[in-house]
Amino acid sequence: MANPVKKVLSGDFNKRKALMFFITALLTVIVWNLPISCFGIDGLTIVQQRVIAIFVMAVLLWLTEAIPAWATSVTIIFVLLFCVSNSAFNFLKENGDEAVKLLDHQGVMACFADPTIILFLGGFILAIAATKSGLDVLMAKTLIKPFGHKSENVLLGFILITGIFSMFISNTATAAMMLTFLAPVFKALPADGKGRVALTMAIPIGANLGGMGTPIGTPPNAFAYKTLNELGMGIEFGQWMMIMTPMVIIMLIVAWFIVKKFFPFSEDQKEIDLKIEGDIEWNWRTWVVAITFGITILLWVRGKAWFDIDANTVAMLPIAVFAFTGVITSEDLKDIDWGVIWMVAGGFALGLAMNGTGLAEAAVKSIPFGNFNPIVILVMSGLICFALSNFISNTATAALLIPILTVVSQGMGDALAPIGGVATVIIGIAVAASTAMCLPISTPPNAIAYSTGLIEQKDMAKAGLTVGLFSLVFGYVVLIAFCKMGIL
Repeated sequence: MANPVKKVLSGDFNKRKALMFFITALLTVIVWNLPISCFGIDGLTIVQQRVIAIFVMAVLLWLTEAIPAWATSVTIIFVLLFCVSNSAFNFLKENGDEAVKLLDHQGVMACFADPTIILFLGGFILAIAATKSGLDVLMAKTLIKPFGHKSENVLLGFILITGIFSMFISNTATAAMMLTFLAPVFKALPADGKGRVALTMAIPIGANLGGMGTPIGTPPNAFAYKTLNELGMGIEFGQWMMIMTPMVIIMLIVAWFIVKKFFPFSEDQKEIDLKIEGDIEWNWRTWVVAITFGITILLWVRGKAWFDIDANTVAMLPIAVFAFTGVITSEDLKDIDWGVIWMVAGGFALGLAMNGTGLAEAAVKSIPFGNFNPIVILVMSGLICFALSNFISNTATAALLIPILTVVSQGMGDALAPIGGVATVIIGIAVAASTAMCLPISTPPNAIAYSTGLIEQKDMAKAGLTVGLFSLVFGYVVLIAFCKMGIL
């Protein structure tokens, strides 16, 4: 009998992270205990002040990465439950003041099973099933075939296919899969040419931009989708795709022009004999995956119009079918990116805390948001999100900015009409987060591409910044246009 692998707790100590954690804790305690008058918000309660302190803690932990990003989300939920909920320590409850709103502890815990979390899980399960069945390889082979053998056309094919896959599959998984497909191509290309760089850059660019196409493409999309529906805007899955997918396709085509301009194929690289390894074995379970995949996508796009079923409910279809038929087993559940799920839940909890304690309402009443210039708000929020997302997780960036901008947008009211309303600001954050791709640390697809050793950091910065800034500006122009028309 084989000896079980012994797991040992690491004793590593990182001085920089320990210092950042200490500074974060110190500043959080200071904000927690400041006189209420320091905040300049009329009627601010002690509980609301604690929420501000928790928000400061989240900002600093996500920015400094003193602890993993998902661990920050867990910490947020823990502190909210123990310090500002109706199940908090009794000495922290302000029972004598009826104006104080404590969070419903069940509501905080429900962030782990929010309908949008189920939507994400449905996407993860579809991706795992597609990989197990070989459906992803079949789709890649089928989709790349029309692009032929001309190098520039193959480059376009990989950018578009990666973008399409990323609309429904984790962009990290998509990037890893597509770079695997490109491995035999790299062997056939001369090492001294720029063709390898172009093809390698195509993958993270396609994965990052493609995720904008659907509400499940990236976590920032999920934050925006949930927030807007909570504000009563009733945006449907298909409605999102109707606007965002054509926009993404245009971004991907422009990105193709930029990449092939920066990294042109040499004369001996004009043709590529592309062979994607792997086959699909058709059996009854494979057919279950293929049919369920098709029905799920169809219902996500048209389910609300045809059957009055929302996208969150539809997400349970692949989960239930694949579990019932044995396509997905308990071992497969380990492949789900639970860190992302925890991060999303933590972001939702932050938003719940701001609204549930009345902090958002108090801020709207006390700060003259209506006097702000909507263009300035839009530009500043987009640039801040773009800058932050290049250095920290775009999920963390969206989790921090969307609750703040929701408060700002509610306070500005009709003043946002010239830029298309609240939807432009909130969805704009999702767009800005996805266009940040300048550095290897900016996104997991960037890191995966950089790890191949085929591209240098300067190559990624040049292409990523150019494509990112174009996509940011173009995305905001499209959002303003369609939101002003009332389509979003």
